[in-house]
Amino acid sequence: MSESLFPRLAAALATTDIEQKLAFTAAIAADWQAGLLDWQGAPAPELSCGIPEKPELVPPKLVPQRSPQTAEGRARLLHAIVHIEFSAINLALDHAARFHGLPAQYYADWIGVAAEEAYHFTILRERLNSLGYDYGDFPAHAGLWEMAMKTADDPLARMALVPRLLEARGLDATPPIQRRLEQAGDDASARVLDIILRDEIGHVGLGDHWFRQLCEERKLEPESTYLDLLSRFKAPRPILPMNEAARLQAGFNAAELAALAKKM
Repeated sequence: MSESLFPRLAAALATTDIEQKLAFTAAIAADWQAGLLDWQGAPAPELSCGIPEKPELVPPKLVPQRSPQTAEGRARLLHAIVHIEFSAINLALDHAARFHGLPAQYYADWIGVAAEEAYHFTILRERLNSLGYDYGDFPAHAGLWEMAMKTADDPLARMALVPRLLEARGLDATPPIQRRLEQAGDDASARVLDIILRDEIGHVGLGDHWFRQLCEERKLEPESTYLDLLSRFKAPRPILPMNEAARLQAGFNAAELAALAKKM
């Protein structure tokens, strides 16, 4: 007899222990692949997101600027990205745990993303360790999770404003960060970000797919709905210049990118 998926997702989301979260996420992905988890089972009770004691979470404006010209500066820069990837594990788990009655492929997609984000966290943390630091050594911010909570009542808004907005901003930010690392002589970190960028195009693409699917079901026009959500939620705008090639791969179209650029 299969086990309900949702309590397993809730447990992985709720744990504050980093190694346990990674292990729970890997086990869910393996059991899902083996057909052992029932996605039509009863939803979990109230969800909570487990946050480790460290790093200290502060408002984004209080996170210091990170110059990669020193070892500590590179470590601070990498730490910020490691924190984003840790947050992304929780986000993918929450995408799957919070919304019920969606197709099996929806759960398959976000369980797969959670496992990939756990891999990203691990390889970036290894790079951070190679510089003599670890996750939690510097302050970080909780902006991604704040948007998740604002969109907790609607999967359409969640897909639009987390993967399709905030994670898409990561597509824009990554190439300039890579150039800064390369200029500082840290090609190894820049090459790890090649992996992150490649996979994140796919993650944004899944957000795009499910956003459009939900728009179709509700008879909404996707591009105008997206702009409306950006305005209604007072969401941050894309970073200019946008990484148009990556965004096009992820499902945006040229006309939409032009409209987004004009809205800046």
